[in-house]
Amino acid sequence: MFSDPRKTLDRVEQLRLRPASYEPPASISRHVDVSSREVDGWLVFDVSARSDGKDARAVFLHGGCYVFEIDPLHWRFVAQLVRETGVTISVPIMPLAPSGQASVVVDKVAHLVQSLIADVGANNVSIIGDSSGGGMALAVAMELRDRKHEPVRGIVLLAPWLDISGTDPKLAEIAPFDPWLAVPGTKAAGALYRAELPESDWRVSPIHGDLSGLGPITVFTGTRDIVHADALRLQAKAVEQGIHLDFHVGEGMIHNYPILPIPEGTAARAVVATAIS
Repeated sequence: MFSDPRKTLDRVEQLRLRPASYEPPASISRHVDVSSREVDGWLVFDVSARSDGKDARAVFLHGGCYVFEIDPLHWRFVAQLVRETGVTISVPIMPLAPSGQASVVVDKVAHLVQSLIADVGANNVSIIGDSSGGGMALAVAMELRDRKHEPVRGIVLLAPWLDISGTDPKLAEIAPFDPWLAVPGTKAAGALYRAELPESDWRVSPIHGDLSGLGPITVFTGTRDIVHADALRLQAKAVEQGIHLDFHVGEGMIHNYPILPIPEGTAARAVVATAIS
């Protein structure tokens, strides 16, 4: 689907007419509590532990190229993290592009995180995002920094998509080995999300933003994933700015491997659990 932008956009249109479900699978409620509320016109699910809960909170921003709905894999990843850490995780159901656009979405997610900071303090709040949600998580952290908030406890980026332009030369090297993503379709999806913003705007391509003052950043990236190119640039930028990243490379791993039900995903989730709890 991602090899041809027309196929990607056709799928987006199909889902606009017949939206996919965003509801958490009923199975996760066997082990965690799931509630919902409305925040600024958005539905937000809160997933919490049944016992030994902590003050710590996190916001999970799901991937899907900004145009696809949250997947059951995301929900299972969130539920498992909650069970292992006792951290309550809030999952906003954000409007998908083209209805959801970066200039509005980043601002509203930042407001959601601000509300948690007001409740429990920045040191008890983390931001987690995978793929496009990883790019959004970094952009939201930058927005909060610019609003003069204290750094959050942790920023966890799982296979983050940090540059929607698709111009990194390393993409051509990685693309033949990526069984999932391709530049033409992801670029078309990214264009719907950025809308009036240029590709270089940090809200859609946070690789162009300033990394200072954000707080601890944990990154997972797989070598068979085209957005591995973005992660490598982030690592180089952090070195230039004298900023430490907890940087994890999955050799031979595909896109978003930390949320997949594989041994490498389980190991990655344990690192995430430490970062947010």
